[in-house]
Amino acid sequence: MTTNPDDDFYERVTSRIFRVTLAIAAAGTMAALAWRGWSVGAGFALGSAISWINFRWLKHVVDGLSGKRARPRLALLAGFRYLILGGAAYAILRYSSISLRATLAGLFVSVTAVIVEIFFEVVYGN
Repeated sequence: MTTNPDDDFYERVTSRIFRVTLAIAAAGTMAALAWRGWSVGAGFALGSAISWINFRWLKHVVDGLSGKRARPRLALLAGFRYLILGGAAYAILRYSSISLRATLAGLFVSVTAVIVEIFFEVVYGN
């Protein structure tokens, strides 16, 4: 059984994006904790977690569209992911003292990881 080189490339890229996302989230959370305390650190961690979950769900949707590991519950979650994530974030931020600005900054962790991956591919890509 031969594997498609595009599938291998896709898996390597998404794997790197997941690792970079976690690294940026950890570093950003530690920096926010040291700089502004637990409220900002928790906000950044919450935003980063939501960003990571959203990217993971998007990957599952893409896998489902390409014929890999399609699961009906993922299609349902894909449609409601913003409602679920937005509702959870609203409830946490409304009823706690977690920083809204730090949470919004954390939401961009996956975007930052994708930009890092683009630079990686420009420099090291074939």
